[in-house]
Amino acid sequence: MSPQADYATVREAFARFAEAEPEPKGELEHVNAFTLLVAVALSAQATDVGVNKATRGLFAIADTPEKMLELGEEGVTAHIRTIGLYRNKAKNVIKLSRILVDQFGGQVPSSRAALQSLPGVGRKTANVVLSMWWGHPAQAVDTHIFRVGNRTGLCPGRDVDAVERAIEDHVPVEFQRHAHHWLILHGRYICKARKPACGVCLIRDLCAFPDKLQNGVAA
Repeated sequence: MSPQADYATVREAFARFAEAEPEPKGELEHVNAFTLLVAVALSAQATDVGVNKATRGLFAIADTPEKMLELGEEGVTAHIRTIGLYRNKAKNVIKLSRILVDQFGGQVPSSRAALQSLPGVGRKTANVVLSMWWGHPAQAVDTHIFRVGNRTGLCPGRDVDAVERAIEDHVPVEFQRHAHHWLILHGRYICKARKPACGVCLIRDLCAFPDKLQNGVAA
């Protein structure tokens, strides 16, 4: 784990991310808050590409909790069986749809506590929905963010909660809304787990990672 970078370094890094991609977008396909919630819940231990392939047909016929309940657990299962843990996820989709209808008037709530009360919705899923749909500066820390935060020193922490706090504590306010998207995309396409593409990295000169690579050779 790299040491926490100083304020000037963190600010410069996020300024570069913002200049390169002013409005970063999540890669899960959705048409409303409900389909976003379901897509994020389904993405646990699955890729965004795989989830998108499975949900295109599902969301075409069930884009509200009421329609999802009409489809039923077996109907959901038929659409998402290519996704890991699909049986348990189908059960959770039906359960959360029922709760949304019975307790929230069919609407996706905009508070973290309410979102986390739903089956299959943890803090990370809640934070993604809060950030992407409601525009809250919530930090959804996944494996990419955990890796980037610790490698670079921008937001290090021993667990995902510590990295989330590091982002909240050290990233300037004006970058908070998009911080997790910049970090996810950076980790997914540049700061990859096995062979980081340091030679084309926007923040290479700011990064604390001791094993920077360029064209596969230690720099």
